[in-house]
Formats: sequence, C-alpha cells, structure tokens
Amino acid sequence: MTHDSNAPRRSAAEQARLEAVVRDVFEHRITFNELLGFKVTSFDPEATQIQFAMRPDLVGHYHYGRLHGGVISSALDTVGGLVVLLGIAEKYNGESTDQVAHRFGRIGTIDLRVDYLHQGIGEVFTATGRMSRLGGRIASVQMSLENEDGVLIATGSAAYVVS
Repeated sequence: MTHDSNAPRRSAAEQARLEAVVRDVFEHRITFNELLGFKVTSFDPEATQIQFAMRPDLVGHYHYGRLHGGVISSALDTVGGLVVLLGIAEKYNGESTDQVAHRFGRIGTIDLRVDYLHQGIGEVFTATGRMSRLGGRIASVQMSLENEDGVLIATGSAAYVVS
C-alpha cells in the first residue's frame, strides 16, 4: 500500500483515539516504560516529549543520587521511538488508528548514540525528540534529556527501521 497525499485526513475524534492508544502503549503496554514511570507529555511532532520523576530505584550512583545512565539511555530511545511512531501516523494521516497501529509493529531501534553531558541530578526529567528524516525504510531522530531546571543532561541520536 502506498501513501496517498490526497487522501482525507483522519477526523479529530480518530486522532484523539490514536493518541489515546499511543499513550496506552508507551505508558502501560511497554511494561519497561511503566516500570520507569515514563509519561507522554507532548504529541507535537516537532518536539515530542516524555517525562518521568526521579525515584530512589532509578539512582545509578548511590553516594551522589544521580540518575542511572541506563535510565537516561532508555528515556532517549523511548522518546525516539515515539517520534518515529508519530511521524508514521502523520505520514499516513488518512488511516484509522487500527491501520496505523499495524505499522507500529515494524519499528525497531537500529542504532543509538548517547552523549552524557551533565550529572543526572533532578526531580523531574523531560526527554524531547525531533525527527531528522523519515524515509521509506529508515528514520533518523535527535533527542535530548533535561531536568526541571533546563540543565541538559544528555543528547542522543538514533536510527530506526520503519518497514
């Protein structure tokens, strides 16, 4: 099936249904995300975001109480995957939630690079993702993680398979 740019856009009700399904998948059905406490806070394709709160079980350095690097990497990869999913939903914006959801199963991380820039100190962390390119087979995404004071904790870039 090819994308038809002249197809009618999905209705506002169907878009809301799609966002509810995406939220459920990313916050609950991917149980690792639920374990980490990730919450989708923005469906904006230009600045998709997830947030999570610091908890004692996310600490990577017991003496300083810093966020574990694996949690940082997971947050960046999660928001990257979310950006790709939303990019696909936008590309096929005439399709129903069920049709678009079928496409989601083909998304997978190919490569992820994380640059740890600052200690993971904070109470609330926000991961933001932006699509660099959505091709027919590969998507490229740039991500960042900040604390509640706007301190840039880490940046990332990733490639995802989309077909």
